[in-house]
Amino acid sequence: MTSTVPNAIEHADEQQPPITMFGPDFPYAYDDFLAHPAGLGQIPATAHGTEVAVIGGGLSGVVAAYELMKMGLKPVVYEADRIGGRLRTVGFDGCDPSLTAEMGAMRFPPSSTALQHYIDLVGLDTRAFPNPLAEATPSTVVDLKGESHYAETLDDLPQVYRDVAEAWAKCLEEGADFSDMNRALRERDVPRIREIWAKLVEKLDNQTFYGFLCDSEAFKSFRHREIFGQVGFGTGGWDTDFPNSILEILRVVYTEADDHHRGIVGGSQQLPLRLWEREPEKIVHWPHGTSLKSLHVDGEPRPAVTRLNRTAGNRITVTDADGDIRTYRAAIFTAQSWMLLSKIACDDSLFPIDHWTAIERTHYMESSKLFVPVDRPFWLDKDEVTGRDVMSMTLTDRMTRGTYLLDDGPDRPAVICLSYTWCDDSLKWLPLSANERMEVMLKSLGEIYPKVDIRKHVIGNPVTVSWENEPYFMGAFKANLPGHYRYQRRLFTHFMQERLPEDKRGIFLAGDDISWTAGWAEGAVQTALNAVWGVMHHLGGETDATNPGPGDLYEEIAPVELPED
Repeated sequence: MTSTVPNAIEHADEQQPPITMFGPDFPYAYDDFLAHPAGLGQIPATAHGTEVAVIGGGLSGVVAAYELMKMGLKPVVYEADRIGGRLRTVGFDGCDPSLTAEMGAMRFPPSSTALQHYIDLVGLDTRAFPNPLAEATPSTVVDLKGESHYAETLDDLPQVYRDVAEAWAKCLEEGADFSDMNRALRERDVPRIREIWAKLVEKLDNQTFYGFLCDSEAFKSFRHREIFGQVGFGTGGWDTDFPNSILEILRVVYTEADDHHRGIVGGSQQLPLRLWEREPEKIVHWPHGTSLKSLHVDGEPRPAVTRLNRTAGNRITVTDADGDIRTYRAAIFTAQSWMLLSKIACDDSLFPIDHWTAIERTHYMESSKLFVPVDRPFWLDKDEVTGRDVMSMTLTDRMTRGTYLLDDGPDRPAVICLSYTWCDDSLKWLPLSANERMEVMLKSLGEIYPKVDIRKHVIGNPVTVSWENEPYFMGAFKANLPGHYRYQRRLFTHFMQERLPEDKRGIFLAGDDISWTAGWAEGAVQTALNAVWGVMHHLGGETDATNPGPGDLYEEIAPVELPED
């Protein structure tokens, strides 16, 4: 795809290794761990069949449960809503079932190699996602301050957009050693990654994204900063991230998490659903044909957890919405962390006080989407006067912000994501119903495309979500503010429990918001694998010597530790 993110390797030998989400905070090769024939580890035979609570049936919870099952443990999954979490695919009432909308995660970078392991495992296909100026996107319209520009590549836009792209490249190179870090990540050069990142964490933990731009001579122009915020790089505008820590943004650009996106054919929720039903070929203790589904009564997870507390013997006791009380030697908590502060009654003794503080301080981004089904991909029609597509993937400073056009061929019904917004832009939609939202969106798009009657192509009711209003999520994903690095480190490293007092062990945090790369499904997978290692270790198990796990290599690759005083 065409992106304004500089690619340090773009003129180098084509044989350069591909980029992966390999750090920079914890440069562990999760993809190699998963691919190794020795497997993820084993537990003593005396522990086979031991029940382990897995709270949250999103991707992280299902991955953790699947791998625990393969080791011979009995995961008991609790889910308040539906399997999938923020991998939520929905249909449109009365429309062809093949028409779907991705209410949560909808685009995945090739650098998500641990995620790709599971996509391949369950036999799902992917295809290029039509981001702005991507190769898979026929055309893009950038509409700012009432002026629209049509483009098929970045070179089709006015010079000021190329100036902004160049400013971003210079800003990253001069302020964050972009080329050096990108090369080290490709080569999995752990010492170099750690050397570069340690200096940047110490230097930039207190800096906002916007402050980082302002400190760069390349971005001395307010106009350039404004355009960059509204159009951004990769997937579109990033001004909603301006208050967040620049470290969050560097993690994205170093690993090319915002580039070359793929969508999952048929919808992303298929991934956790297929894992739930999958019968692994290699499994310990359980008979062949065992699946997570078969280990649960009626094939369904337990209901919502309402209480978590510690009981004698350092056990974790779980009460669910049906009033059922069960006690476990180990538990993994993968649900949104704020649930521990509100929806679930918890003992303070579950976690050390510093971890409670980190949970309470976690900052979440709001996000809204609205989709409509249409009769065909009419946007590919050509304007009789200009010869251009009558409608394009659209980036604008109007209420809609980002509009995505999703089709499955010229003669088939299609879907439009009329609007995808974050933070303040998302909150503007919050009081409005789906139909009210659609009316405002159609008005905004009508001002950009006055010749196009979008409404006449709509064949069903809109579907919408505001993640901040979802009772089991309360936000779309974590995004650290300046000064939050220490909090994130506590949460991510929680699986290393030998460092904790004995009466604080046995429950393991995992999930998207525990990862360094929140907002990306890869982070959910990586933290699930950390928790699996933690449970295995807690129950007396170990990894094969030829395939050390994340905890085995922790001392060599532990995240930078900043002073507390």
